Amino acid sequence: MTSLAHDRYCAEIIDQVRQLRAVVTSGADLSVRVPTCPDWTLEQLVRHTGGALRWAALMVRTRAAEEIPEEQVPAAEGPEGEGDPAALDAWLAESGELLTGALREAGPDAEVWGWAGVHDAGFWARRMTHELVVHRADATLAAGLPYTVAPEVAADAIDEWLGIVAWAERTGDPEAVELNRRRGSIHLHATDARPETAAEWLIELGGDGVVWRRAHERATVALRGPLTEVLLAFYRRRPLDGGELEILGERELLEYWLERATFG
Repeated sequence: MTSLAHDRYCAEIIDQVRQLRAVVTSGADLSVRVPTCPDWTLEQLVRHTGGALRWAALMVRTRAAEEIPEEQVPAAEGPEGEGDPAALDAWLAESGELLTGALREAGPDAEVWGWAGVHDAGFWARRMTHELVVHRADATLAAGLPYTVAPEVAADAIDEWLGIVAWAERTGDPEAVELNRRRGSIHLHATDARPETAAEWLIELGGDGVVWRRAHERATVALRGPLTEVLLAFYRRRPLDGGELEILGERELLEYWLERATFG
């Protein structure tokens, strides 16, 4: 499994927005700094996320042939004033509805500009699903609340990120090129996933480019743990030490990857 159905992405966007709204209305301090995005408060993170949804919605709805500047997106900044969870909640709900409405009307194959070399609406359905998955983790952890995500969605988020890394290297991104200057392999192993999820990955470095596949194979270093924890660690949202994660082999190679896979 390398991707979900278009309708599933649309449904997941609505569900992820619903869960992010629940953080906003949970009584959490909207002015708290987000540890995983320290330049933002919780409210700023939510406004960024909702604005991104509206930006993607506008591009899909207009079938944009090139990137639309963010300043041209209506209501992308969010409600006037700060510290009003009800207003933020309503704006965020509308943002999600605008995107899913545009995606469902377009269908996955409609031509739309995309920044990772994929120019169709399906790219935005997948990309914005995982934008929400990761930023909801940022918000949830900042608010001190428990975080969960469906296994097939978590696995697809890892797939998508690896695809972005490979694309970035092919297009000459300096950090991605730097990744491939080390030889070795990384194995990600979700210890709690059902067999049908196939939640294991092998990433090989040092050849003709970053190459990855779903596989159970020996590697230079392995990162093992529950799928959600592996996802959060691989997106640099969870420290490698402590918790339920286990590292086997050359930890330095895994750290080398995480320090440089910071684009996108």
